[in-house]
Amino acid sequence: MTQRRFGEPLPLGDDKLPYSKGLMARALIATGVPADRAYQLARALELDLAGTGERTVGFDRFAEVAREVLGEEAGDHAVQSLRRLEDLNALDMPVIVLIGGTTGTGKSTIASEVAHRLGITRVTSSDFIRETMRAFFSYEEMPAIHSSSFEAGSTLDGDDDPLIAGFIEQSRHVCVGVDAAMRRSLTEGWSMVLEGVHLVPGMVPASLEGALILHVVVEIANEDAHRMHFHVRDTATGGVRAMDKYLERIDDIRRIQSFLVDRAQREGVEVVENATVERAIDSVIALAMGLADRVGRPV
Repeated sequence: MTQRRFGEPLPLGDDKLPYSKGLMARALIATGVPADRAYQLARALELDLAGTGERTVGFDRFAEVAREVLGEEAGDHAVQSLRRLEDLNALDMPVIVLIGGTTGTGKSTIASEVAHRLGITRVTSSDFIRETMRAFFSYEEMPAIHSSSFEAGSTLDGDDDPLIAGFIEQSRHVCVGVDAAMRRSLTEGWSMVLEGVHLVPGMVPASLEGALILHVVVEIANEDAHRMHFHVRDTATGGVRAMDKYLERIDDIRRIQSFLVDRAQREGVEVVENATVERAIDSVIALAMGLADRVGRPV
């Protein structure tokens, strides 16, 4: 393997490249430091280097400047987080982040930002996989994949709970494609973020030899807040996805959420509350940075 599988070294500077203020600010933002404070610290480090004539920042000096700029507690947290990011970036294996959750919980927004912060360029969704499968399998061959997740039960007859049974049936088919996408990511050695309602805990691989997998389920506990997400999405997309359709089926959508959260708790998958998208993103990032702990600190 001639290319790094995941991230780049921390932008502290080395024999080949000098310290980069922009890359340092990005790394700090990735760990959860607010953007304005991240740029302030990155600039302070640049000025510190200019005063000493050095090209690189040692971690000890980074820690001192971080405490001066951010304060003792926030500075120590930034140092600790940056070290954890360094550990994650140093791993010679792909990281696969799976972000599940019912319709309208902000999965795609969280997935895009998590990928951006971690420098992951491959982002896809289980809906994309389902749409691809629909091109190959007709309604007669595989009816469950030709409906929304909360409408798949209409393709079943005689089940006591067609809503959940239909959702499970659809997810079972889509997870075949999800598994293939994950294994392709492993084969190519590139990290990936995959989001979607079909990422049901227990139905997707919890581990994959040669890769690190983080699986979370996003939840919106408050129903009014959940409804508001559909209004926000409708405004952001210009009404491309019919809001009324989702609001009319909000009870069914939230029943699927309850099913997913219950499965997550049973399977040991983290549940992330999306009360505010910034906190939800920070939570997923923190969990991702802890992945290196599974294989020990790189030497």
